[in-house]
Formats: sequence, C-alpha cells, structure tokens
Amino acid sequence: MDINIFKSLQALSSVEIQQQQTHFVNDDIPPAAIDLKASHEQKVPVINNKYFFRNCSVAIRKHNRFAPYPLHTHQYFEINYMLHGHATEYVNGKKIVLSEGDILLLDIGSQHRIDALDTNDLLINLLFRDRNISLDLISQMKAKKSVLYDFLINNMALHPKPQQYMLFKNIGNNGADIQATFDTLITEYYQQRDFADTIIQSELTVLIAQLVRSNQPPVAVTSPTQKLAISLLDEIRQNYQKISLDMLSEKYSYNKNYLSNLFHKVVGKTFSQALTEERLIHARENIQNTTRPISTIVHDVGFSNKSFFYNKYAEKFGCTPKEDRQLSNSKSLADSLQNQV
Repeated sequence: MDINIFKSLQALSSVEIQQQQTHFVNDDIPPAAIDLKASHEQKVPVINNKYFFRNCSVAIRKHNRFAPYPLHTHQYFEINYMLHGHATEYVNGKKIVLSEGDILLLDIGSQHRIDALDTNDLLINLLFRDRNISLDLISQMKAKKSVLYDFLINNMALHPKPQQYMLFKNIGNNGADIQATFDTLITEYYQQRDFADTIIQSELTVLIAQLVRSNQPPVAVTSPTQKLAISLLDEIRQNYQKISLDMLSEKYSYNKNYLSNLFHKVVGKTFSQALTEERLIHARENIQNTTRPISTIVHDVGFSNKSFFYNKYAEKFGCTPKEDRQLSNSKSLADSLQNQV
C-alpha cells in the first residue's frame, strides 16, 4: 500500500480526537442515514443504502477508533478488512475477533457491534450499494464452479439457514493476492487519480472472485456413505477429463453397480450426469474467458461426442457455446457476478 495513504489512515480524524477524549461514539453519520421505519420494526438502528452512495456505487471508510460502536444493521453488503491490529465484533450475538489480514463479510440485514479500537488498530469498511451482491451470491458462485461444491453448499451445509456473515482468517498470511487487491482498492479510492473508478470496479470483480475461490463450504458430520459420495465428487472435480466409474470402483475396491447406486442415492443424480455437468462447467469457463477453438475445448474437457456436448450445453445454459462466448464480452460488476449463478 502507498505509504502516504497508510499514514493518512493512521492519523486521527476529528471524530477520533473527540472519541479519544470521551470514549463515547461521536457519530459522523447524520440522522438522514437512518431508516426510521425499518429501525422501529427491527428495534435496532438501520443504516439506509443511500447516504454512503450519493456519488459512488462503492464506499470505502475507516472505522473510527477509541469508542465502542453500538449494535446496528444496514441495507447494504459490507466487507470489514483488518488492515492493521485487532478488532472485536459481535455479529448476530456471536463474538468474532479479527486479526491483521482477516476479512469479515456482512450480509444485508446482519446485526453487529464493534468494541473500541485502539491507536494501532485500522479497520477498513467496503460498502456495496448493489443489493445483488450478497453472501448467497458468493455461495452460489462457488456452487456453480463444481458439482462437489454444489452438493456441499446445497445439500450438506452445516448451517441450513443463512448465517448472514462469512469470516476469512489469515488472509494476510495465506492470501497475499487478496491482500494486494485490498491494498490497490484502498489506494485507488483515497488517491482518486484518473480512471480510479474504472480500476476500483475491476479490482472489486477480482476481489469477489478471490474470496469465492478461498471460501470452503462448511460440511456437516456425515455418514460413511456420504463421505464416500463426497470423495467420488472430489475425484470428479480433480480428474473430470478422464475419470470413469470403472476406475473409481477399482480404486475404492467397490463393486461398480454398488458404487453407482450409492452415488445416485446420496447425490441425487447419476455418476454420468455429475461427470457431464463438471465437464460442462469447465467447458463454459474456457468458452467465456478464452478465444480457444470450441472444438478444442470440447476435446480437452473430456467429451468425445460433439453433438452430445452441444445438446447438453444448450440444455444446461440455455444457449449455444458460440452465443455464450459472444454474450460474455463486456459486463458490469453485478452482471459479471450474476452470470456465475
């Protein structure tokens, strides 16, 4: 991160100077930012989705230090990034301790409060006006990247009801690419150089994709048959080009018919259907994001019958591969993200 930006974030704001003296919130959010009707219904202050986005679609703010921030909720999607130090939040009643590099995603409607930050603590908030961006979108993006993730998220989730938050730990140590994206976003937002908005939009697309890639769906305690089915789905995910039920029955020392029936019973689709879906997912990713010949992609992902591929592609995605490639050229952030679900 640009050292001058970091120093400016470390410097005390006028609100922080007052909070350092009184240890009470001296809120810089005006009454107009509060949705009074929603606040009355939910019995907690509700920050509307208008105040922060008067001149932008994304707002980046430093959380004011030295005073605890009271319980509230909001009508926009929020990302908390622990740039430096530590912070303690309570989200829907659960205590969450953020360390340097941690990322907390807060869905629309989640309720949270934050203990007072100290001098060396820097918590950065990214606020999104677009209501299409949500934790459900992020989960479904992950699900659509693999039949394994689809099964885990939609059938084996540990929390069947939305948690309204998602925590990424140790990103600073294990996700240097994500940390670099945050640094770029913060620097561009505060420097406001030429084309800053364009760069911010591009980096936000990258950030969401990086978070989706890092997200591991929670898995409930499973039975032996469920564990075996998950192993088979993972085999498909990793070896979709050449994997077969014969190969897996030999590897796992099970009768082929038994393995097929078990897979169908647990997953809800045949092994062949799951394998075809996995290959289609990878074919589409190549079709949308590369200029490689479609015939080459068809072969590389494991299809031997082109007619079968084209029929299944149109059946799953509602268009031909050529049409899909043409439609994916240029889209907004929300369009690009929604295209994944």
